[in-house]
Amino acid sequence: MNLASKFTKLAVLVGSTTLLISCDSSPRMTGEILYLNAHGGIYSDANYATASDTVSYWNGDGVSGRSKIRIKLAEQKAYFYKGDKLVGVSTISTGKDGYATPRGSFSISQKSPTHRSNLYGQIVDSYGNVVIPDADSREHQPPPGGRFVGASMPYFMRFTGGVGMHSGYVPGYPASHGCVRMPGHMAQNFYRNVSNGTPVIVE
Repeated sequence: MNLASKFTKLAVLVGSTTLLISCDSSPRMTGEILYLNAHGGIYSDANYATASDTVSYWNGDGVSGRSKIRIKLAEQKAYFYKGDKLVGVSTISTGKDGYATPRGSFSISQKSPTHRSNLYGQIVDSYGNVVIPDADSREHQPPPGGRFVGASMPYFMRFTGGVGMHSGYVPGYPASHGCVRMPGHMAQNFYRNVSNGTPVIVE
């Protein structure tokens, strides 16, 4: 059974007809956040964090000091500091080939807990059926009565242009359209502890 067939079967079993595409082309279903990996396996955000993520942790509650984030592309990790103290580390997935996450010194310019992309997502028809699962709003037009549905990017923290950190699928390698994706629990921790102006260094 090929990947498309497996995903179709999964959609029927879960009972959902609405798909969401994160900052890449990895299918995701509404309701409980379920991810379909390249081998047809599924897992939730929580399952991924506990079963596959042995890197991420957060010890920043109650710690004082100015927040700062350092993202290391070669390591696929984000480091959170308060003052000079390292209080959290998150595994991440950054931009894939052709969509590189920009390097440089930036700062948080927007926070949005329920953000949706205005560039990447899916095209649905007038009945809500997905007709283009990995759509780019600059290239794909909805059919009559259809619409573009932007990719869900929970706990979005913009730091330059259309690029930010947010909760999403983290396969262990660069796979996004430029954003910095984190496991859900880590995105929430980072989100709660940044504000507009928090420095973000990408190297």
